[in-house]
Amino acid sequence: MTERPYPAPPALSDDERIARARAACERLAGRRTCRAFTDRPVPREVIEHAIAAAGTAPSGANHQPWHFAAVSSAEAKRAIRLAAEEEERAFYAERASEEWLAALAPLGTDHDKPFLEIAPWLIVCFAQRKGGIEEDGETSNYYVTESVGLACGLLLATLHEAGLATLTHTPSPMGFLREICGRPAHEKPLMIVVAGHPAPDATVPDHALRKKPLDTIASWL
Repeated sequence: MTERPYPAPPALSDDERIARARAACERLAGRRTCRAFTDRPVPREVIEHAIAAAGTAPSGANHQPWHFAAVSSAEAKRAIRLAAEEEERAFYAERASEEWLAALAPLGTDHDKPFLEIAPWLIVCFAQRKGGIEEDGETSNYYVTESVGLACGLLLATLHEAGLATLTHTPSPMGFLREICGRPAHEKPLMIVVAGHPAPDATVPDHALRKKPLDTIASWL
């Protein structure tokens, strides 16, 4: 095993570290899920940098068990929308429990997903069950869901930092995404990250603005 020195962090005072942490928190606190987008283009380079940032996430055994399929073609987005809405119709009509539907009611969601076709980019996030760092399709990967979740968090944060609106969409089941995106059987689609510019009439439900306070989500021992 070869090793290299840990990269030196910036030389900051405690006050500077607090200020940076506060500023980052305030910027991220402005992130809101958007369900109405325009078709205004977003440069591919923005998406490339966001995916590259996601790829810096920590992962089990450093196997980096993720793949991000960046979809911008009208044909592929149309296919994704049609397949997703078919699954969503079944979800709302048959699969979802009354409790689940009641939890979704304050957000106003339904089977209609026009954003999948209107937004300029859909980033389909896949979890690789096998492959290892060489992506050989055989080596076992570890802590796959946790690793990909961390990567998706960095992806969302970077897209927000770039001034884009986002939405995480998780139709269930999602197997159709593997076929449309041409991905192998050992990859499991976890979510679609929709990225673009918010429509002028985009709104945020009051329920989505409720965030648990720090003293609820953290404890200090």
